[in-house]
Amino acid sequence: MIHIACVCAGHNASRDVVTLVKSVLFHRRNPLHFHFITDAVANQILSSLFQSWMVPSLQVSFYDADKLKSEVSWIPNKHYSGIYGLMKLTLTKALPPDLSKIIVLDTDITFATDIAELWGVFRKFTDKQVIGLVENQSDWYLGNLWKNHKPWPALGRGFNTGVILLYLERLRRIKWEQMWRLTAEKELMNMLSTSLADQDIFNAFIKQNPVLVHQLPCFWNVQLSDHTRSELCYTDVSDLKVIHWNSPKKLRVKNKHVEFFRNLYLTFLEYDGNLLRRELFGCWSQACLESIQLQKALEDLDEDDQCYDFRRERITIHRVHLYFLQYEYMLTENDVTLVAQLSMDRLQMLEAICKHWEGPISLALYMSDAEAQQFLRYAQASEVLKNRNNVGYHIVYKEGQFYPVNLLRNVALKNANTPYVFLTDVDFLPMYGLYEYLRKSVVQLDMAGTKKALVVPAFETLHYRLSFPKSKAELLSMLDMGTLYTFRYHVWPKGHAPSNYAKWRTSTTPYKVDWEPDFEPYVVVKRDCPEYDQRFVGFGWNKVSHIIELDAQEYDLMVLPNAFMIHMPHAPSFDISKFRSSTSYRNCLKTLKDEFHQDLSRKYGSGALKYLTAQRNI
Repeated sequence: MIHIACVCAGHNASRDVVTLVKSVLFHRRNPLHFHFITDAVANQILSSLFQSWMVPSLQVSFYDADKLKSEVSWIPNKHYSGIYGLMKLTLTKALPPDLSKIIVLDTDITFATDIAELWGVFRKFTDKQVIGLVENQSDWYLGNLWKNHKPWPALGRGFNTGVILLYLERLRRIKWEQMWRLTAEKELMNMLSTSLADQDIFNAFIKQNPVLVHQLPCFWNVQLSDHTRSELCYTDVSDLKVIHWNSPKKLRVKNKHVEFFRNLYLTFLEYDGNLLRRELFGCWSQACLESIQLQKALEDLDEDDQCYDFRRERITIHRVHLYFLQYEYMLTENDVTLVAQLSMDRLQMLEAICKHWEGPISLALYMSDAEAQQFLRYAQASEVLKNRNNVGYHIVYKEGQFYPVNLLRNVALKNANTPYVFLTDVDFLPMYGLYEYLRKSVVQLDMAGTKKALVVPAFETLHYRLSFPKSKAELLSMLDMGTLYTFRYHVWPKGHAPSNYAKWRTSTTPYKVDWEPDFEPYVVVKRDCPEYDQRFVGFGWNKVSHIIELDAQEYDLMVLPNAFMIHMPHAPSFDISKFRSSTSYRNCLKTLKDEFHQDLSRKYGSGALKYLTAQRNI
């Protein structure tokens, strides 16, 4: 078992550490145990990711960085990493007392070899050595970078702390905590603050205690910051073991082999993480045991069943990376989150939705690892998206042959942070002002004390360019002129006709409508509403089944008189094309409907008979 520690805080570091983890997993042949010192954000993201990743022979533990802040908060630090850049000093206290050795890595590290080789270096330590480090490859600690440059004391060129071997057992024995504190207190009397966070304190400590350091060959931490001597670390790029992107410029750094380094990094950045689920050897980890249960569930499926592929999809575990981008939200009373899902082919809708809806948004995006990076570049380049911190982007990584629409909806729904949610699809643009209108409506209709689903009537345009109506009156005028239509009136009127568009035209107060077969309106409900049924994948009955569930739980369907949304045209999805062209697809959907009704009867008893009777009468 090889133990690895990382300090990880915030959304960006949580993304970076995944690339590091992929590079380590790709080369490893040993069981691994990652120890993450995290803030609340990174804990939520990474715990969810690893739980859904299900990598065998991998353990993951989390430690609360907030509980360690008091250990280092007294140290002034100018480095951009802030207080988290000092956390590595606390590892003897933070990690379990029976843990004797650990490899400590920065999040901007890429491995090009099996980490077991680095772990093996512990055997080369003398009896007195407690820390393994690579020499710093810049001139920083030589103090000659500019006039009046005054670095912290260091032994020669000093050492870089992006890769550290810590002999925890020995560090505890020599009372490491007291020693580094004394060193820091002494040097801060002259230096006033650290410039390179923990690295300055490690170096000052080593300067006073050189016998305690084991110098690692520099190919274990090839530092790609500007003006380094990193090219002296290797004669050929194939000699490289670890690359450290320790310049703020990251991939834009200057080095004659930077293209090779960049390509290696990009390989792992976009590498399909599902491929790292392969089993190494004997099964002992929780992920491996869960994998065996999944395998058994797969074996129990009948491969001759024409719906085998649908059933297989239902038990597929998708990797989920929550809050892929920066997210900040302050809980507001009676707030409403727009909830939707999408894939790469609907990415162009995001900017328009953000312009129409200023409130919080929770989106599940179905993407490959490579597509997730394309999305990241798109979002970072968009003036609209990068100015919005109240949008939660949750990546669900692709696996299987169907679009898991209801799984995606459930991921977005569960990660909404408001008491109410507006359940919509990404192809729709809400009317301007809908966010504030819904916030007022949930109060006026006493959503907190009653079971209601507020229906937002849906319309559509067949034109890619639309002068969006600014009011209900303007929408009705466009409806009369044939510029807009009630949604799907020409192909699937059952889906939205029960909203009673004729009544809506003249209504000024909310009105109740009854459930009817195949009704699938877009609704506002409490966040703790029933989840979507994940047996329905691809096209067909994915929303219908959810509305049936709401009705079975006695939600009142209330149509809002001054709300509307408009569907924008797009090319047909792959799944709807399969539905239209494949008899077996349609037969399977019918089978899934029947099974849904059976489950509904078991759940709600005789009250569920009306849905089955209605279905048979169609």
